[in-house]
Amino acid sequence: MSFAPVDPDGAALHALRGAGLRVTNPRRAVLTWLAEHPHSTADAVAAGVREQLGSVSIQAVYDVLAACTEAGLLRRIEPAGHPARFERRVGDNHHHLVCHRCGRTEDVDCLVGTRPCLTPVDDHGFVVDEAEVVFWGVCPECMAAERSVGRTHHYEEIQQ
Repeated sequence: MSFAPVDPDGAALHALRGAGLRVTNPRRAVLTWLAEHPHSTADAVAAGVREQLGSVSIQAVYDVLAACTEAGLLRRIEPAGHPARFERRVGDNHHHLVCHRCGRTEDVDCLVGTRPCLTPVDDHGFVVDEAEVVFWGVCPECMAAERSVGRTHHYEEIQQ
């Protein structure tokens, strides 16, 4: 059985070294896979890493995700009612758009472009450096699937 190469361009290797983390094949595989598959759940990451490495436990993947998130190499997002998702895009103040039906998640850049792009009316003494916004809706694929079975919903009225 042959597996895909782990970290062919060395980007994950450099990221791990730059963060002061020990370089392991599971860490390299997780970072490499997430670069191509942002907003993935831990289960999806584990399946992708197994394609690269063969046998890897789900606990090993959770440990890698935790260590890389703590080191600032990954961002963990937790849309309400959906499993946590992970992405490599860190260090900026972007937001997310999540489908109510399938959980598809897309990045949404800030319109203002400066941190934070939302300012609270009362900061209660906090020094605010980030705002997290999740926009909810229904993705085009789920809307098409619902139309194919003859269902329409209020969100289609909103679009008109």
